[in-house]
Amino acid sequence: MEEMRRIAFETVLRACGFASLAIFCVMIGLSFLPRSAFQAGGFLSMVMTLVLVLKAYEAQTKDHRRTEMWLYLSEENRPPATHAQRTIAALMRETYLLFARWTALVTIAMWTIALLFSVFGL
Repeated sequence: MEEMRRIAFETVLRACGFASLAIFCVMIGLSFLPRSAFQAGGFLSMVMTLVLVLKAYEAQTKDHRRTEMWLYLSEENRPPATHAQRTIAALMRETYLLFARWTALVTIAMWTIALLFSVFGL
């Protein structure tokens, strides 16, 4: 079970890392306007949060054999076919929601920084 949890964490972490890199590039592109950069970062982080929540919802019905996690699991670490769908769906849902919470906190931080820039007129 821990091996499955680790693989689920790594697959979602990799996807979020690429999305965060894209958000960071947009923010660097707007770095001459700090308030706009953080507004864009907050908006894009909010979109990422919503996508993660939708993926968590989708994980309940997605065929477990079509997940990236299933491909990375070795044969001996795969759960029995009778329990695989329920186990993998629960793990992926839990992992997506964990990353959605973290991304929501980043979103709040970025919007707060944008608000502070706006208050101080920067």
